Order: sequence, then C-alpha cells, then structure tokens
Amino acid sequence: MSSSQTTPGALTPTGTISTPKDRRRVAFATVVGTTVEWYDFFIYAQAAGLVFATVFFGPLDKDFPGLAQIISFVTVGISFLFRPLGAFLAGHFGDRIGRRPMLVLTLILMGIATTLVGALPTYAKIGVAAPILLILLRVLQGISAGGEWGGAVLMAVEHAPKKRRGLFGAMPQIGVPIGLLLASGVNAIMALVAPGDAFLSWGWRIPFFFSIVLVIVGYWVRRRVEESPVFEEIAQRKEQVSVPVARLFARFTPLVFLAALVFVGNNAVGYMTTGGYIQGYATNPDGPLGFDRGPVLWAVAASAISWLVATFGAGVLSDLIGRRTTFIIGWIVQGVFIAVLFPLVNSGSLALLTLGLVLLALGLGLTYGAQSSWYAELFPASVRYSGVSIAYAIGSILGGAFAPTIAQWIQTTTGDSTNVMWYLLMVTAVSLVVTLLLRERKGIDLSPANEAEQERGIYIWQR
Repeated sequence: MSSSQTTPGALTPTGTISTPKDRRRVAFATVVGTTVEWYDFFIYAQAAGLVFATVFFGPLDKDFPGLAQIISFVTVGISFLFRPLGAFLAGHFGDRIGRRPMLVLTLILMGIATTLVGALPTYAKIGVAAPILLILLRVLQGISAGGEWGGAVLMAVEHAPKKRRGLFGAMPQIGVPIGLLLASGVNAIMALVAPGDAFLSWGWRIPFFFSIVLVIVGYWVRRRVEESPVFEEIAQRKEQVSVPVARLFARFTPLVFLAALVFVGNNAVGYMTTGGYIQGYATNPDGPLGFDRGPVLWAVAASAISWLVATFGAGVLSDLIGRRTTFIIGWIVQGVFIAVLFPLVNSGSLALLTLGLVLLALGLGLTYGAQSSWYAELFPASVRYSGVSIAYAIGSILGGAFAPTIAQWIQTTTGDSTNVMWYLLMVTAVSLVVTLLLRERKGIDLSPANEAEQERGIYIWQR
C-alpha cells in the first residue's frame, strides 16, 4: 500500500477520520446530542414566558404588577451565570481526558435536571420552596449547557476534512434550532391537548418528562462515536496541559473575550424567541396582542425551521467564502430584520408575526452556522476545548442571559417595543465591530503539531 493510502478507519496525515461512515456517525451524534440538550434548555425558557410567572412567582404581582414575569425571565438568565462553571469543568477535563466523556456527562446532567423541573410542586403547594428548587435545577441546566457545546463542536470540527469544517461544524449548530422546533412543537401540542387552565395545571409538565426519552436516545448515540482525532494525537504525544484554563488565560485572555463578544449579538437577539420574550409578549392577555399560546408556539416553530436552514447554509457558505465574511454578511442581514421585527409583530396579524420571526431567524442562522468552525480555528489545540467553551459561556452571559429580562423591563417601563429594537441593534453592532478585529482562519491545521502557527495571526493587527 502506498504511503498516501490509509486503512479503513485510520487517521489521515491531517488528523481526520478516513472513512465517510465514521464522519457521518460523528455528525449525527453531535446533532442528536445537541438537539436533546437544547430541547431541555428551551422548554424551560418557553415555560418561563408562558407558565412560571403564574405557578411559581404569582404572589409577586399582588404589590408589583408585572414583577412575576420579570422574575420568571430572571431565572432563565441565572443559568447563564453558571455556564462558565460548566465550561471551566468540561474544558479542563475535555482537554485532559477527552471530548467524548464530557459530552455524555453533560447530556445526563441536563436530562436529570429537566425531568425534575417537570415534577416540581408549585408555589400553591409548598410555598417559597418551589421557586427555590426551580432555580437550583436551572443552575444545573446552566452547568450542563456550559460544558456541552464546546465538546460537541470540537467532535464535529476536529473529525472533519479541512475543506469541509464549516459544513461539519454546522451539524451541532443545527441541533439548536431543531431543539427549539421540538420544544415549540411539543408545547404547542400540549396547548391543544390541555388548553387554558389545564395547561397551567399539568400540561406544561409533559414536555419536561419527555426529556428522559430523548436523553436515553442521545446517550446511546453519543456512546458509539470515536474520540476526536486531535485529542487522540495530543494524548499519544503526551502533551495534555495540566491546567488548560490557566494556560488559556495566561496567553489568550484577549481572544477569549473577543470571541465571546462575537457571540453577543446572535445570542441576545436569539433569546427574544428562545428565551420566551416574544411568546410572553404576544400571549400576554393584558398586553397589546393577546394571542392564544398555541398559534404563537407554531409561529416560533416555523422560525426554528428558517433558523435551521440558514444555520446549515451558513456553515456551507463559510467553506466557500470564509467564516469572517459569512459573519459580516450575517450581521448586516440580522440588523435589517431586527428593524422590521416589531412592526410585523405589533401588526396584530398572526401571519405577519410569523413572517417577522422567520425573517429574524434567517439572520440568526447566518451569524450562527459558522461559529463552531471559526471558534475551533481560533484556539490552539492544547486549550481548544477550554477556549471555545469559556468564550461561548461568557458570550452567553453578556448576550442572552438577561436579554429577555432587559427586553421585558424596557417594554414595561417605556411601553414602546421600538426601544427593544434599538437594544437589539446595539448588541448586533458590537458583534460586527469585533468580527472585523479578528482574522480569517479557514483551513488552518488543527493538529497539536501545528500549535505554533495556531497562536499567530489571530488579530488584524498581527501578521
């Protein structure tokens, strides 16, 4: 056999799995696992917009009308504060013992926390203990989400052929809109099965219990994939860093925060729907629209399909024109559709509300599909899991953590959704500016043997 050939399943000289079957298995596993993780995350956020203000925080409205809904959205944001802890833990062990074990552990943790939320007694049953337990379970969800994303994207990108990293990196990314689609669809079905008070009484719990089925499927799929070839090479060379997070911040602190700011614009805008704000705004019986829950949830499901298609398309596009250019186009498109979102939502037409969400999702996809491949190419191999996970977690805090709360506060205090639009345009502009400060890295060798090159030419002021 010539030196250019490889045996089935062997590593190529570029560090990728040589058989298409193994690549497909990895891609499928990252999609399934990420879908399960974010289904769990989103059903909580949607319940916060639709139910939790009533069943867990209702007494707060007696003296301060509207406060229960604001606090309900605060619990969505609290989990983001614990994402860095999950990112630190998963990043440390992911760079030390491998990507795959962390993917399995984070999936199990998320599933347990989500199922227990569905079993929680309400405030009417056990008083203040109910919201306290709810918040504690949300913290566990945050720890899981903080560690899961980095492992999923690295498994996808580090297994991928050099010229198709954008495509493979889009696989875990599309798991997020699929999770939103699944969460919205299941909640919409339950709104039909258990309308009105029945939804508040027990209907909202079923989507949380359904999580356990998805976790079992995700666990089975993820256990069947091979470890990342980049990590295998690191292990073979015995080059694991003893404290990856310490090395990351000693040498790459500016990169961590710039990469985090790239994510801020997408995450803040995305959490208008994934965080439950639009659902709560559109269905509030005392608000300007007063739509029923079911139709609004179906509108969000339609936007998830748009987000999925655009996310996948952005990954493919980034292999052709580069990650940076794809992001720049995405920020412009996202800004345009932010400007038309609230006029369409406030029209009072369910069809136009759906159109506004679908258009916004196109911009979100263009600023999300290439993120995993660009993040993986920005960080050196030895600290890559820590770098991408922590940057993503910090970006989530600065962007989406309290975006629904901020939007609700702006709407409550000013009574004008136009001011929410200006807030979303501002965070989009921040991410556009930061994108311009980073260099294109498409096609860089990701193996640990090339770490010296990986540390050079990251910023526009570097050669």
